[in-house]
Amino acid sequence: MVGTAVLIFGAMGLYRGMFFHQNIDIANIGVGLLIAAMVISLGGPTGPALNPARDLGPRLVHALLPVPNKGSSHWEYSWVPVVAPIVGAVIGIWLYKIFFSL
Repeated sequence: MVGTAVLIFGAMGLYRGMFFHQNIDIANIGVGLLIAAMVISLGGPTGPALNPARDLGPRLVHALLPVPNKGSSHWEYSWVPVVAPIVGAVIGIWLYKIFFSL
């Protein structure tokens, strides 16, 4: 949730910043570097859980494929990586609007 909030806050700041209105390629590079920094810093502990589809898709495939001796898909935990990034994105936009009053 925190990672997605920081990503959305930073991306909105880069795309809406006064320095990048002329050349959006610079903002694209900035967002790419932001994502790289977040994956490097959050990749170990969280996986990084920035995209709900990145967790839900493989979990569905794991649950549906008939593979012998496979473990559980852990559906009791599945709502966390799906709901938390969405809530984090809303928080990131809300913080951006508070700090920069769109």
